[in-house]
Amino acid sequence: MDLELKEKIIIVTGGAKGIGEGIVQVLASEGAIPIIIGRNKEDNQKTLGEVEAAGGQAFEVVAELTDPAACEKAVQTVLQKYGRIDGLVNNAGVNDGVGLEKGSYDAFMASLHKNVVHYYLMAHHALPALKESKGAIVNIGSKTAETGQGGTSAYAASNGARNALTREWAVELLPYSIRVNAVIVAEAWTPLYASWISTFENPEEKLKSITQKIPLEQRMTTTTEIANTVAFLLSPKSSHTTGQLIHVDGGYVHLDRAL
Repeated sequence: MDLELKEKIIIVTGGAKGIGEGIVQVLASEGAIPIIIGRNKEDNQKTLGEVEAAGGQAFEVVAELTDPAACEKAVQTVLQKYGRIDGLVNNAGVNDGVGLEKGSYDAFMASLHKNVVHYYLMAHHALPALKESKGAIVNIGSKTAETGQGGTSAYAASNGARNALTREWAVELLPYSIRVNAVIVAEAWTPLYASWISTFENPEEKLKSITQKIPLEQRMTTTTEIANTVAFLLSPKSSHTTGQLIHVDGGYVHLDRAL
């Protein structure tokens, strides 16, 4: 299926690694020009090089998105380069373990900036260009907003906010034909996830205990599977889909784990 994304300028925050990298690779394979927004120049360049080696196009912008000024600057850099924005994927964030019992005000607020404040700021600054292109927004979210996880209050709160903002923006942007949806992730294999698994005494057993609870095929979701859904939601092929929270998780959240 041709997703009609050729030459579309699509910002992907956190686009150098993990889920973001998967999204960048799929978008480039569809002929889009993904814009990698990340804090580390070397990481950005590595993913950019991989895209170009595969025959695709991409661009990268170094930005620390916890800095509000950097969010605006990143958007302006894209507009100066291309003069348009056709899509925005809010993806950057980290499950940083700021809990209730062992957290603090400063840590909680810092986590909100890492995980949801820049979602708002990137959309706010990109909005004029998205109005011109009648573009689309996809927010990447986490199961933690629905299932809880323990010891990660700030990340869970941020993901609850991501879900709410998805619905709120879908309503607010109806007059501009800008569609807004979210892809909700549960257990996806990324470098960060691999690092977390490695902290356990027996990583292989821990991973097996997790995958056994994933109903569909008892395996982790791949970043490509997430990216395929994101690409569809950005494309005109999903032209009447907005305000949806779509779980790409092998049934983890909504199916009976006793299966």
